Amino acid sequence: MVVTGPKRKVAFIGTGGTMASVGKGLLDTVDYGSTGQLLDATQLLALWPQVQEVANVVAAPFSAVPSTRLGWPDWKALIALIEELAADPDLAGIVIGHGTASLEETAYFLSLTLKVALPVVVVGAQRPSSSISTDAALNLINGVRVAASDEARGLGVLVLLNDEIHAAREVTKTSTGRMQTFRSPDFGCLGHADGDRLAWYRKPLRRVAPETEFDVRGLAALPRVDVSYTYAGSDGVAIGAFVAAGAKGIVCAGFAPGFVTPDEAEQIKAAQAAGVVVMMSTRAGSGRVPQTTRLREAGIITADNLNPQKARLLLSLALTVTSDAAEIERIFATY
Repeated sequence: MVVTGPKRKVAFIGTGGTMASVGKGLLDTVDYGSTGQLLDATQLLALWPQVQEVANVVAAPFSAVPSTRLGWPDWKALIALIEELAADPDLAGIVIGHGTASLEETAYFLSLTLKVALPVVVVGAQRPSSSISTDAALNLINGVRVAASDEARGLGVLVLLNDEIHAAREVTKTSTGRMQTFRSPDFGCLGHADGDRLAWYRKPLRRVAPETEFDVRGLAALPRVDVSYTYAGSDGVAIGAFVAAGAKGIVCAGFAPGFVTPDEAEQIKAAQAAGVVVMMSTRAGSGRVPQTTRLREAGIITADNLNPQKARLLLSLALTVTSDAAEIERIFATY
């Protein structure tokens, strides 16, 4: 890998996940979670000292856990840590090691809420650090290369796995175990981390951090938003349960391109009568939901082309600043 000029300083935050996992042996690529052993950021950098060849990488302490445990409290702590690290004038960028289960949600949330201009790149792995075929080392090294690059500035939070650079808004996990799991279904990756150079091909147009209207640093909690999954014969009882649990918003993962069952439609009406904002996404995995006459007359907002889990995040953040349907529609057209 070619590095020209002096090496830049990059911080590495390790939050755990597969890349930090130590399995039962070199051939354990599936059951490694049963050992409960996770390496922290300092240990991962010591395991792969080659990362120092592409930048001056320093460890930033954080809890190492499976990404199924990460959520609002951890995101708030990450924001605080990133802002603390960004105060260093010598720092060129930040890399976050993360489990792939919820990686896309952390990346998108940070891309909507961070107030620092430094590049932030989230990396993970499909195979543990102890595996003979681990992808963790190269993903980390390539993530550092991207975070240290001038081209990464102004693109929001990025995701790097399998030599591909993706925008946080667009990328999603598409396979349980394959190495090419992270894809941007509608638009493709932004570029590639090749051995000779970083090859960039496009930029995202939607607004990203730090130029966003959301400031969560003073919030104790986010408005509750749940996801209702549509399937043949669904009676919508989940929608009623979410309302009873205190949901302020509900995202429907509907039939493509934006339908629910008749019973769900009735439950949606009841939810709206209780003051809950209802949004239509789809379970299809790609494509936007058009604002049809049927949805408009039903008072249902559309999620554009965001998948349900990301629509949930943006709706929750939108509800921190407004409950007006037109304003929420504007927000979904902006981010």
